[in-house]
Amino acid sequence: MAQSRNTKKLFNYAYGIGAAIVILGALFKIQHWSGGGTMLSIGMIVEAAVFFVSAFDSVDEDLDWSLVYPELGTGNAKDKDRNEARESQSLLSQKLDDMLKDAKLDASLMSSLSESIQNFKGAAENIAPAVDSIAATNKYSEQLSLAAAQMESLNSLYKLQLDSTSRQAEINEQVTINAGKLKEQMESLTTNLSSLNDVYGGMLSAMSNKN
Repeated sequence: MAQSRNTKKLFNYAYGIGAAIVILGALFKIQHWSGGGTMLSIGMIVEAAVFFVSAFDSVDEDLDWSLVYPELGTGNAKDKDRNEARESQSLLSQKLDDMLKDAKLDASLMSSLSESIQNFKGAAENIAPAVDSIAATNKYSEQLSLAAAQMESLNSLYKLQLDSTSRQAEINEQVTINAGKLKEQMESLTTNLSSLNDVYGGMLSAMSNKN
């Protein structure tokens, strides 16, 4: 046994080294480097020698593992696994049945639940039109609120326009009054200037007579 192991190790070394030399020789040949042909030849010779000697190597004996694991020979392991799987499924089914019994989930209860679901579905279908009507009413109310807000804005603008018009009328009236007063002041100024000219003319006449 020890001799066989050493021989295998020797062959493994020879295989690896020979293959490495062959690969390097091929690389040298491809690259056209010097010595490529020699290395390739040496590697091929080593490989050929190793294959030749390995032809006389002893064949490994097949071990009968059924002696250690009897199930491998009779197939009882698969049958055992199948039986365990069936037992597990049966146990799981039994547990589910027990849980349903404890929760009192029988056929009548499931039928009643189905009827309740159908009734709820019908009620929901009947509620749908009412929901649509409520939505339309809410939308109409929103439109009314928007229209009221717009009317309020228009009223505010109209009131502002009226206030501006009233103020403009007051301003125009005040301008008219001021224009009248200005006219009166201009007439009084004209009269005063005329009187002043008369006085000035009298003074000039008196001064001329004295001379």
